[in-house]
Amino acid sequence: MKTLTDVLLHNARTRAEAVAVLDHELSLTWSEFARRIARLGGVLNQSGINRGDRFGILALNSWRQAEVVHAGQWIGATPVPINFRLAPAEIRTIIDDAECGLLVVDEQFVGLLDGPDLADWKSRHLLINGNKTGSYERAVKSGKPMEPATGSADTEALLLFTGGTSGRAKGVPLTHGNIIANARQVGSRWSAQPDDVVLHVPPMFHSAELVKTVYFMQGASSVYLPKFDPDALLRTIEQFRITFALLVPTMLMLTLQSGKVSQYDTSSLKQIIYGASPMSVEWVREAFAAFPEVEFAQGYGLTETAPLLTMLDHRSHLDALRQDNAARLSSCGRVLEGVELKIMDSDGRDCATGQVGEICARGDNVFSGYINQDELTNEVLAHGWFHTGDLGYLDNDGCLYLKDRKQDMIVTGGENVYSGEVEAVLNRHPEVLEVAVIGIPDEIYGEKVIGLATAKTGSDLTQAELISFCKDKIGGYKIPKEIHIVDRLPKSALGKVLKTELRSKYK
Repeated sequence: MKTLTDVLLHNARTRAEAVAVLDHELSLTWSEFARRIARLGGVLNQSGINRGDRFGILALNSWRQAEVVHAGQWIGATPVPINFRLAPAEIRTIIDDAECGLLVVDEQFVGLLDGPDLADWKSRHLLINGNKTGSYERAVKSGKPMEPATGSADTEALLLFTGGTSGRAKGVPLTHGNIIANARQVGSRWSAQPDDVVLHVPPMFHSAELVKTVYFMQGASSVYLPKFDPDALLRTIEQFRITFALLVPTMLMLTLQSGKVSQYDTSSLKQIIYGASPMSVEWVREAFAAFPEVEFAQGYGLTETAPLLTMLDHRSHLDALRQDNAARLSSCGRVLEGVELKIMDSDGRDCATGQVGEICARGDNVFSGYINQDELTNEVLAHGWFHTGDLGYLDNDGCLYLKDRKQDMIVTGGENVYSGEVEAVLNRHPEVLEVAVIGIPDEIYGEKVIGLATAKTGSDLTQAELISFCKDKIGGYKIPKEIHIVDRLPKSALGKVLKTELRSKYK
């Protein structure tokens, strides 16, 4: 099977009457789901989307968003799921950069089209979900089914955007081959079964969504959680007998902290993968205690790698816990089969075991370059290796350990925040002289975004004023939780702000 549409057609043939989608309002078999997708492909086509085109999606998690993604791939177009937590101006930049010809919008977000940044999409959008889904359902039911487009492993399947260090998001096109290759790589270390019931929790614009492809290829059932909270997570596990969930550590920790796990029947749950940010040893222990029958794994990867490169599997967790090996629990695990990984120094030479350098990878899951950013593409794909920008080392057992982020990326609640992007906004304030943004450890969110600013002479600049200044300019999760007004920022002899020193002081 070369494309994700091939996988869908295979599921519709071999698991025709098995359940593909479970929801409060309905359940769909694989044959029913495929028929809807064929008709929805016709709706997209009638809306002006043709083979090779791209279209944006601004929606909460839902089975309808999933079928829109599949329908785009069915007709050879590229879905572009967009982070709905971004400011309208940021959303518009992504739409323009991707050259989207249509915007698929949840009713919850349709009000954004009344604002100046997105007003010209009012006549070019398809509404899904909410109280007004009747028109969408009528369109799907009356849509003329389209034959699936022929495609290859090299056909673009999805365009995801990840944060940019200069304030510009990076468009990461992933092919069908990239995504299917990673599903097979993950499958070499992680067991997925046709009778599994998969819960989609992290937002579907996040590359974590791609980890579930290994279950899609088995024809497992899917349940979609629109918004996370501990009660909703646990209630959904109980109601739909969920067997697998991928959670960012913040979600897992908030669920454990709620004290409500014992109030629900979670006995169906067999597997949890956590990733996108670190989780402390203490929380790992609590997770194992709360879900003693669940198999856990941690995954490390990037959007550009579709997404996983390494996995710390359940056996490694158990061994580390029994041996009280906290260091091993902080590891990202071993490289997946079919992925090559090595550590390089600043001169491009291989690092010795235990030596910190840049993590570099290659494999069929690795993307071929950013859209509209050739210079950056050449930089990160130099010498045939993808240079991740993350710093780490490999131990004698082949386990990977992250040490720092080369480009000062902050991971808060599973979301990537680039300090340069936030600094660019703060520097626009007329009374700011200099600013630095860093991430400091946070028990729940992994890292917390904080800022440090020096003010121009005579200014009475305040933290509240700067935080308010950021609103509507960047997504809320990027806005610093604290901004300290300081007399000076520590700098190197070359005038570079010493963020390591700041992290040490404010941790």
